[in-house]
Amino acid sequence: MRVWLAALSLSFLFLVPTAADAATLRCGTQLVADGASKSDVLLKCGEPMAKESRTEAVSDKLKQRGEDGTTTSTEKTVIKTIDEWTYNFGPNRLIQVVVFENGKLVEVRSGGYGR
Repeated sequence: MRVWLAALSLSFLFLVPTAADAATLRCGTQLVADGASKSDVLLKCGEPMAKESRTEAVSDKLKQRGEDGTTTSTEKTVIKTIDEWTYNFGPNRLIQVVVFENGKLVEVRSGGYGR
């Protein structure tokens, strides 16, 4: 009984999606994964049906304590370019939205079935 329960528990772990799975896309027999460049995705998956691009400013506040006990605060702003490409692989597969940050693949989201 314990062996069966352990085997069931381990098999469940393999069924639960992980964050690493989120940025993986299958295009035919090719795979593109987290960190892939836009050109790599184009080579393996072809032209997407739609492309959108935007920039985002992300600010971080950093607090530092000096030797005299005073606290200083600095703000750093980073500009990111976000590209979203939409792939429609037909009625038997889900639409895939591929998200790039500064040219690198960071996320793949699924939509409804394609046409």
